[in-house]
Amino acid sequence: MDIQEKAIELVTLYGTKILLALAVWVIGLLVIKHVLRVVEKIFEKTDFDEALESFMLSLSGAVLKLLLVIIVISILGVETTSLVALLGAAGLAVGLALQGSLANFAGGALILFFKPFSIGDKIQVVGHTGIVEEIQIFSTVLRTADHRKIIIPNAQVSNEPLVNLTGNKKVGVELTFGIGYDDDIDHAKTILLNVITQHELTHNDPEP
Repeated sequence: MDIQEKAIELVTLYGTKILLALAVWVIGLLVIKHVLRVVEKIFEKTDFDEALESFMLSLSGAVLKLLLVIIVISILGVETTSLVALLGAAGLAVGLALQGSLANFAGGALILFFKPFSIGDKIQVVGHTGIVEEIQIFSTVLRTADHRKIIIPNAQVSNEPLVNLTGNKKVGVELTFGIGYDDDIDHAKTILLNVITQHELTHNDPEP
């Protein structure tokens, strides 16, 4: 067999596998996208917890893509049994190298289990204040008052002191007023209290 025939044989053999693998990869990504969309609609219809929904969708997407990678590699001719063994051996090394990521994953699980806050709550953590938009596998996403997107690792969110400003569904506002030295303090307090109690957003419980 000459070189030309050998080349044709290799192209025929591996070219078909590569094309098939590419086709499976593209179709697989489309299927995963569709599946996640269906699962998201099911969560919405069943009034699933919004924070847990975001976490589960993110985790499911990662697992499905990992399975797709294994399928594509097997199509290319790599033995899946040896691949699984290799992944197991590499898993330990990767786990040691990615301790921070694993800590973030564990932090996300703790947040979902103990629920110190939910999506839509306004929190203060590690020097940032914002509305919780997403609780992902490795991070929590906040939206600040000036519409900046803050992404904080879950390990920090779960381990650092956290203030949930809207956890009790009522927010107290502390206001400071100045008056002249010769003014009647009691009269000023009465006027301010009257103005506050007549405001439509003021709660009667607790009283101002």
